[in-house]
Amino acid sequence: MDTKTADKDKAYYKNYKVKMILSLSLVILIFAGVFALTEWGKSLTPARTVTVSADSKVAIAPDLAEVSFSVITEGANPTTLQIENTTKMNAAIQYVKGKGIEAKDVKTSNYNLQPKYEYDRINRTTYISGYTLTQTIIIKIRDLSKIAEIVAGLPGLGVNEISSVRFSIEDPDKFLADTRKEAFDKAFEKAKAMASMNRVSLGKVVGFSESTNNYIRYDYSLEKTAAMGAGVVPAPVPTIEPGSEEITVYVTVIYEIK
Repeated sequence: MDTKTADKDKAYYKNYKVKMILSLSLVILIFAGVFALTEWGKSLTPARTVTVSADSKVAIAPDLAEVSFSVITEGANPTTLQIENTTKMNAAIQYVKGKGIEAKDVKTSNYNLQPKYEYDRINRTTYISGYTLTQTIIIKIRDLSKIAEIVAGLPGLGVNEISSVRFSIEDPDKFLADTRKEAFDKAFEKAKAMASMNRVSLGKVVGFSESTNNYIRYDYSLEKTAAMGAGVVPAPVPTIEPGSEEITVYVTVIYEIK
């Protein structure tokens, strides 16, 4: 075999090897593409589906109340203000603890010393004429029958601002389990009836969602007692009734149609 023939054979086998590698790579890419498209297609919602919605309701009475109250003192000496304010607030805290409120349910939410500025028109200068110290406490009341009694006793201890009673449900989910199940059961029965009317059958669930109306918190407004001071007899406190809230669970379910 001459040199030219040997070179041609080498070139031929080299080209053949390259073509085989390219062909194999192309086959691998095609299979990978088909697999990816198949998996992607599985993730898509089937074209033949039916969407149904249902709801269920339950009335829940609040089991927790939050009361926010403040001691506000004014004067020229910040140190004197702090002593006076702290003495009154400590007395109020001891009072609510004596009514069965645990330490974990008493929280300081605000402690603010604010200067009062005045303008001297003659000298055209601004000066501090005094200070206002505000200390605010939020308490959680778990025995709702004690709300009115506690609120009525605070002004006599130096508390001079009470804002509102905020009712809430500490663990709403424990009340909603049965309501949620009822809503999904209604959706399933509704879907079965619709499928029967249209002479089709239901397949697997391919999507679902849930929502509820706003129910967790609501306020019972009280008139602020900012004008009251220690020793002043407070106005009678109205009977505070927490009542109950109607909660609605809304569900939507998407079924595949066979």
